[in-house]
Amino acid sequence: MLLATYRYEDMASKADGLIIPVTIAELEALKQGQTLVQAAIDEQLKHMLTNGVLKAKTGQTAAIATLGLLPQQIVIVLVIDDGAVELREAFAQAAVHVRSNKLHTIAIDISSNAVSEALQQQNGLRHGVKAALEGLKLALYERSWLRKAEQTFFDLKQINFVLNDDQLKQQSDIEAAVREADHMIESVKLARDLTNMSGNDLTPERLAFYAEEMAQKLDLDIEVLDEWSCAEEQMGGLLGVGQGSVNPPRMIVIHYEGDPDSSEKWGLVGKGITFDTGGISLKPSASMEEMISDMGGAAAVLGAIHAIASMKVKANVLAVIPTAENMPSDRALKPGDVIRTMSGYTVEVVNTDAEGRLVLVDGITTAIKRGATKLIDVATLTGAVLVALGTEATGAVTNNEELFAQLVAASEKSGERVWQLPAYADYKKLIESDVADLKNSGGRYAGSITAGLFIGHFVEDKPWVHLDIAGTAYLKGSRRWEPKGATGVMVRTLYELISEKDR
Repeated sequence: MLLATYRYEDMASKADGLIIPVTIAELEALKQGQTLVQAAIDEQLKHMLTNGVLKAKTGQTAAIATLGLLPQQIVIVLVIDDGAVELREAFAQAAVHVRSNKLHTIAIDISSNAVSEALQQQNGLRHGVKAALEGLKLALYERSWLRKAEQTFFDLKQINFVLNDDQLKQQSDIEAAVREADHMIESVKLARDLTNMSGNDLTPERLAFYAEEMAQKLDLDIEVLDEWSCAEEQMGGLLGVGQGSVNPPRMIVIHYEGDPDSSEKWGLVGKGITFDTGGISLKPSASMEEMISDMGGAAAVLGAIHAIASMKVKANVLAVIPTAENMPSDRALKPGDVIRTMSGYTVEVVNTDAEGRLVLVDGITTAIKRGATKLIDVATLTGAVLVALGTEATGAVTNNEELFAQLVAASEKSGERVWQLPAYADYKKLIESDVADLKNSGGRYAGSITAGLFIGHFVEDKPWVHLDIAGTAYLKGSRRWEPKGATGVMVRTLYELISEKDR
């Protein structure tokens, strides 16, 4: 997954295309006769504004052939505003024109005073440039497919920047933004590629292999516990879910020690169900093929630790991935079975399709035993979160408002929406069991909340946030910078959260 090479120049003459962000104020000035690009192109822009082809509205784009008037073949004008989400979205729209016109090298002109000021308002020039590059490059992502014919991908080889004199003095900040964006984009692509893999290619053992491959590349310590080691650790939740499949489960633990002087350690726990049939509580056949995405939480955690380690963030992080395949068989868990989790708590399994929370709680306990002081779990956990929030936002349950506020601030930077669900004590009554400490499903009502509170029962009073990405991890159609299929959601939010104190 090679990324484009970025260079910094004050000339844009070597590019196939030129991207010019403009503010609404600049478009209004254009109508009054102020030069924006070039006289003939400006006339075309004014005509497009008059007939409504281009609107003075954030996220609007227009592609104009230069016909030799400029060194570039195509000029792409995009309207930006002050918000980082809108900026990222505008550049995602520009990516459509970049691909359709096969612009393999582009220049981005951010030299105007108005655009420079707008970028500065994105928590500084560095964050503004990073957001723009994320929108552009993430929108160009293409999913691999297996066909007889060889697949060819559009290749954006180079991006140049057109800078003004003041920006040239901040070149180190722009270089830092590009470096950070590169690592971020590679990390999100890693998460998307893993989530898009078919279930016969990505078994728990294969997911562990990819984690080991990544850890080796980044020189990280990794533990992979097989089914025998999991049995020694008494991981009844993970083993119970995995016992119905011929592909045995794994517990993956990656250690990143970026701040050895600190006693704080983040525990990131990602649900890694590589395929979910529902087990004995079998899912309907419609859209079951999308259950390759049920390890989207694991992919997000792997992508986040990849970004954190690549950028050498000053923090200590555990990435914990309990991974299994949930299949029906003569060995599979049955409704009514009672299992004992790694924590010692017993669980009545009333629905084998509520399996993600069973593996996650063993992952939570694994993280705590290895020193995690605060916890984030990420999971495609419930269909109920789709009913509540659709595909527009990730649902959250927490026991710590301060930690959640930090996560919301990180999500606002990444443009990944998070919405907190209530966690009233009354909801816990729905997961009380007559035969065990808990039951693994409270029924249809408040399904996302009770699932989160089930996990929260195992966090041992550590600050914790649960993120249900069932609606945001995998899409039926592309939007903004997110493609059809896997989105890699929460990779960037987790990175922004953990790296915040390091910037």
